[in-house]
Amino acid sequence: MGPHPAVAAIRLAVRRVLHDVLTDLTDRPAGHSPTPSGGTPAAAAASPPLVLVACSGGADSMALASALAFEAPKLGIRAGGITVDHGLQAGSDLRAAEVVTRMTALRLDPVESVSVRVGRDGGPEAAARDARYAALDEAADRLGAAAVLLGHTRDDQAETVLLGLARGSGIRSLSGMAEVSGGPGRSHRYRRPFLQIDRQTARRACMVQSLPVWDDPHNIDPAYTRSRLRHEGLPALEKALGKGVVEALARTAQLSRDDADALDSWAVEAEAGVRDEDGKLECAKLYALPPAVRRRVLRRAVVAAGSPAGSLFARHIEEVDRLITGWRGQGAINLPGRVEAQRQGGRLVIRQG
Repeated sequence: MGPHPAVAAIRLAVRRVLHDVLTDLTDRPAGHSPTPSGGTPAAAAASPPLVLVACSGGADSMALASALAFEAPKLGIRAGGITVDHGLQAGSDLRAAEVVTRMTALRLDPVESVSVRVGRDGGPEAAARDARYAALDEAADRLGAAAVLLGHTRDDQAETVLLGLARGSGIRSLSGMAEVSGGPGRSHRYRRPFLQIDRQTARRACMVQSLPVWDDPHNIDPAYTRSRLRHEGLPALEKALGKGVVEALARTAQLSRDDADALDSWAVEAEAGVRDEDGKLECAKLYALPPAVRRRVLRRAVVAAGSPAGSLFARHIEEVDRLITGWRGQGAINLPGRVEAQRQGGRLVIRQG
């Protein structure tokens, strides 16, 4: 008799991702394998690749940790775990220690708890997310991990799409979370095996395996936007529109991601053709581009000038775009990161002030 269907589903999802990780490592140019800080490429090549799971102790990440612990050894992969203590609740250090004990019981190794200081930029949810990813990046670099698995489910994806829709941030926000993501030089670091699996399947997998889970009180705290959306917004949508809203939103994310990727590629190709011999953007050539492509070219230029991508919203790019499409002699546009955009002699000049 095989495993429970929920357990089989999560294991299959993780097995597929681990195969992808091994394929990426095989295809990676020589000398580009992850190397622990202080280690050498030769030493890294001699040891099995390490894959970490980011585990909060909740049902999603505990299900992911258990599946990784089961599947990784069969593929010659070392499996480890990281839990991040945000320090936002009393006793959070004790909770992190419990998660370490649970991951160790699953025979994950190495297992670490990392404490972070959460700032205030962008609001509490964004600040906690930034601190968490910074900690995961540091741990992955230090340990030489080939990948970090994240437990985001199809329900999380649906919530992300709705949040993007509410912000009016464009098709890239509607594309939700990518199955594979990462920063510069780490484009394949983060993997999300559960984006096609619902939250209840992960919780059921924990239950049938008798895995203890922790329900974060922040997840039901109405002070947080995502919590209100989860417990009030999505149920209201399902009541009004019927079941299947979560699945439809997840499909919207994938379709939007495909469209956004295509438009981004078009913008990269178009950018070279709208610059003069000095590298300045020519307003007439920008005007001739389709609006979706032009705005992407402008966004790329603003980020390249020093504006933080996370602080740059659609309204900022719309203001810059009006220097091209609604030119009335207006002055410079002030942008995040002390960047300003100004039209001068038929050219668009974007620079830090």
